Amino acid sequence: MPEDTTTEGARRQLKSRDTAWAAALARWVKNAGLTPNAISIISIVFAVLGAICLMTASLACCKLAATLLWLGAAACIQLRLLCNLIDGMVAIEGGMKSPVGGLYNEVPDRIADPLLLMAAGYCNEWVVKFWAIPLGCVAAVLSVMTAYIRVLGGTLTGSQSFIGPMAKQHRMAVLTLACLGSIAEVWMRHDGKPAQEVMRAALIVIVIGCIITCVRRLSLIARELKAKA
Repeated sequence: MPEDTTTEGARRQLKSRDTAWAAALARWVKNAGLTPNAISIISIVFAVLGAICLMTASLACCKLAATLLWLGAAACIQLRLLCNLIDGMVAIEGGMKSPVGGLYNEVPDRIADPLLLMAAGYCNEWVVKFWAIPLGCVAAVLSVMTAYIRVLGGTLTGSQSFIGPMAKQHRMAVLTLACLGSIAEVWMRHDGKPAQEVMRAALIVIVIGCIITCVRRLSLIARELKAKA
């Protein structure tokens, strides 16, 4: 994935926004009568569905059911991101900006990220591997922290930095890959236990990456403030 940049305002620079398929989808959604704010709310719905899939995958009755739940989680994560892409395109390129669009741009993300990451912690055996639950909670808190620092930078310096290595799309990419990797784990395990190692490793990667991201963003803000002093 390309490195995020520092940008004026609060819009992330995305190459996918310039693709023909994204433009066509945005037009179709606009013609269907969906507003950007409604699309942002729908992203929460996908996050809730993805969280349910994550939390129930380890309780599946058989390998096929577990596979379908992991696939469902991965699909919902990507559909959530697709909503995040299309809502901005319908608002800006489609000329449907709303006075409260900034709230709908930020608040649903702050709900969706923790939901998915906490659910990823719960998908590890609920009782035996209870330590994975706080691991998911730490990842959830850090995901909000990265966004808080970004917005704080915008308040203090006038520009927001979307640098990683664990910005939103990076976190969701890791989580999606972990879901797909968990499918392989399901079919490779012969001890009867549910998939858990791949998702646990993914959460550790996300936690470490979010800490690095927070430090990088804070350092960038500090440098900009000193340069302006």
